[in-house]
Amino acid sequence: MYNVKLAVINASTVLTDAEIFKAIPPFNKQLARDFGPIWGVESHIRFIKKGANIPKGYWWISILDDADGAGYLGYHDLTSEGLPLGKVFAKTDIDNGYNWTITATHEILEMLIDPSINLTAFIEEGKYAGKLFAYEVCDACEADELGYDIDGTQVSDFVTPDYFEYFHTKTSGFDFKNKIKHPFDILPGGYMSVYDIAQGNGWQMITNSKSDRQTLIRMRAPVGSRRERRRTPRSQWLRSKPKK
Repeated sequence: MYNVKLAVINASTVLTDAEIFKAIPPFNKQLARDFGPIWGVESHIRFIKKGANIPKGYWWISILDDADGAGYLGYHDLTSEGLPLGKVFAKTDIDNGYNWTITATHEILEMLIDPSINLTAFIEEGKYAGKLFAYEVCDACEADELGYDIDGTQVSDFVTPDYFEYFHTKTSGFDFKNKIKHPFDILPGGYMSVYDIAQGNGWQMITNSKSDRQTLIRMRAPVGSRRERRRTPRSQWLRSKPKK
């Protein structure tokens, strides 16, 4: 296992320090009990209250309001040290009836497995054809109703490594809650980022055929999101400015 130090930073106006701090123990329990043993990663989250200094050597999860008003960190792609940076747009979630703790754990888990937002699984479909599937571990089971409870806090479901291995014939073990029946399946309310090599039209979003309008809206990539950064050349990524 490799160990990652994570800092969850309150840079929002819609959540208090107390509200975020309350969610940290369940987040850490998910990492230690559920996610870490399956994916082979250790991590412990440290909460950083509003205005406090961020210690060195930490990956950041920044709790922001929304992409449009995220002047503090929303338009940055790396920490001031050049380390991975994730973002949760809490006001956007709350305004649209989503649970910010599910979004936060979604972001945390995906950043731990693909911190540079560049991993893919390839399915060959012919000599000059095939698809790249983004190695995102929560997108396929994205919807809030697919999450689960830890000590009164809702957290995101996530896929297992088997999900990205096309040879499996079993019908369970592809996500933590055992709702996905086959590799690369997408549950209602979920989606995936796919790059069709033969088409050459960049990263596209696909959904479950039963996905509703709200899912289609949520699929749109806000500035600073993992989906938006996957489409942004690495040479254009920006470091966060250190606090003075």
